[in-house]
Amino acid sequence: MRSFIRQLRPALVAVVVFTILLGVAYPLVVTALGQVAFHDEANGSLVEVDGVVVGSKLLGQNFVAPEYFHPRPSAAGAGYDAAASSGSNYGPTNPEFLAAVGERVAAYRAENGLPDDAVVPVDAVTASGSGLDPAISIANARLQAPRVADERGIELDEVLTLIADHTDGRTLVVLGEPAVQVLPLNMALDALTGRM
Repeated sequence: MRSFIRQLRPALVAVVVFTILLGVAYPLVVTALGQVAFHDEANGSLVEVDGVVVGSKLLGQNFVAPEYFHPRPSAAGAGYDAAASSGSNYGPTNPEFLAAVGERVAAYRAENGLPDDAVVPVDAVTASGSGLDPAISIANARLQAPRVADERGIELDEVLTLIADHTDGRTLVVLGEPAVQVLPLNMALDALTGRM
């Protein structure tokens, strides 16, 4: 029995020490560093208007009214559900995927007054891997711009300028493609037309 207790003691001490170090101390240190060095990011990069949270810079949300720029389609739950973040997991030859994309292409062309043979940007008709992408391509934004300008009764050039103002460049100059942030762009449109 003594040999068992002698062997058990170091194991229990190791469990207690590592629980304190990795279960308590490490999370507290990382949380403290995040709050000090990256306060906005650590708290969700929330966007506020007059003290009210209206969204996050990191998570897309569904805009469906014609006077707003529309985001990518979402496969996250019922759409833009952060608790169910995921893609559709359908492959590019899956018949259900192809049917859904075909429907989205037709709807996009009709909504934006495009001819039947107009090329539609892929991000306008496919969901991102997370289903929560907050950005769209520049081509997607420019194709939506005439509809938004007409709905709001403003000049197309004003909308195109706002698109340029809300376009982020490539990460670290070489990664990814430039993208337009939908929530800040729609907020700027509201501010411009006095809807906020």
